[in-house]
Amino acid sequence: MNTLRWIAILFLLLLAACAFAQQAASAGVDVPNIKLGIDKAHNPGEVASSLQILALLTILSLAPALLMMTTAFTRIVIVFSFLRTAIGTPTIPPNQVVIGLSLFLTFFVMAPTYDKINQNALQPYMAKKIGFDEAKQKAWSEIRGFMLAQTYRKDLNMFGHLAKKQYKNENDVGWQELIPAFILSELKTAFIIGFYIFIPFLVIDFVVASTLMSMGMMMMPPTVVALPAKLLVFLLADGWSVLTNALVGGFR
Repeated sequence: MNTLRWIAILFLLLLAACAFAQQAASAGVDVPNIKLGIDKAHNPGEVASSLQILALLTILSLAPALLMMTTAFTRIVIVFSFLRTAIGTPTIPPNQVVIGLSLFLTFFVMAPTYDKINQNALQPYMAKKIGFDEAKQKAWSEIRGFMLAQTYRKDLNMFGHLAKKQYKNENDVGWQELIPAFILSELKTAFIIGFYIFIPFLVIDFVVASTLMSMGMMMMPPTVVALPAKLLVFLLADGWSVLTNALVGGFR
């Protein structure tokens, strides 16, 4: 029924648009015409600019994946998800809040790297002091340095073995091996932090379950009593600040 309703709404909107266009044409109002096509270029510079714009739009479409896979976002959002599960509130805070907080913490963690990219690559390229290839190389070197600092050597060696490559130094590591190794390392680190998050809340669950059993309250679910106790302990320990400080400090 919802699908039929949306189809009916779209149909009515199309009818209204057609009626408006017909009325505007009869009243002598100029209606804009939108055209998409390929025209003849007058010089090679126009072709190069068009290709750069196309490449930029392609990069923007891949920006969410690049943000998640090459920055601190993966570790932060997984740790916050573990925290919700450990407390026993899998939907509180909502996903929008968790993702928004993770996103802004990612910007905070990546700010030094992005500042270096802006100073060494973007600004010189905009001032036409360096070419596009050199700017791209400098920007990648900054991101690469951040990822190498957070990647386990074991994961790098694993992908190097799969690619049948021998690394003499870190400069020999290509992006094909570095990015998946970085993602695996971030997942491992996030799961390690998640394990430490679960321990105190698991102890509270054991204490509450043992107390209820000793009092003969078999029919009362332990989660009813454990949840307020977990929230109280988490608030008294200033858990949000402690966890955020630990996450950000892990990247510094």
